[in-house]
Amino acid sequence: MNVKLRLFASTKDLAGFSERNVSLPEAATTDDVWSYLEEQNNRFRAWRPSLRFAVNEEYVPGSTSLKEGDEVSVIPPVSGG
Repeated sequence: MNVKLRLFASTKDLAGFSERNVSLPEAATTDDVWSYLEEQNNRFRAWRPSLRFAVNEEYVPGSTSLKEGDEVSVIPPVSGG
């Protein structure tokens, strides 16, 4: 299955891209997206507790099932005031 992966801010810098079409196994979940990111750069491992996923612009819990053509965004922590 193919999904569009979107990264922002520091996650974009860590991966070296902001948007990419990614091929995942059938019945993939957001955990499979996470595995893909760790393969791109093992420094992602330390980030997992603080990142959120959104699928088709809606925040989702971990291990959310994906469908062909979904847009998966990885949202890093944001601070501001």
